[in-house]
Amino acid sequence: MNQQNKKSPPEKTKTHRTFKEFHRLLKIKSLRKLKARREKENGIFFGLGMIGLVGWSVAIPTLIGIFMGVWIDNRFPSRYSWTLMLLFIGVVLGCLNAWFWVQQESQED
Repeated sequence: MNQQNKKSPPEKTKTHRTFKEFHRLLKIKSLRKLKARREKENGIFFGLGMIGLVGWSVAIPTLIGIFMGVWIDNRFPSRYSWTLMLLFIGVVLGCLNAWFWVQQESQED
């Protein structure tokens, strides 16, 4: 048999590669949609609730710091403003608290 009659193995064509890539992307997107359908609680209300949680987790320590600072300033006058110091501490603690909650929620995904 001469070599011209022998068929060489089919080479992967550009169309074949494109089809494989399309198939891979389609599979990824369909898995993403299925995951989104299983986790329906992560909708618009979940996002609004997360914003509220972050807001309150910063606001409450800040307000507690302000009230404690005003109380200390009224009871024990000094040249330092306890209200400003405790306000700053409250904001920092609130931001750390909010960061903790956001990190915890993002790791659950």
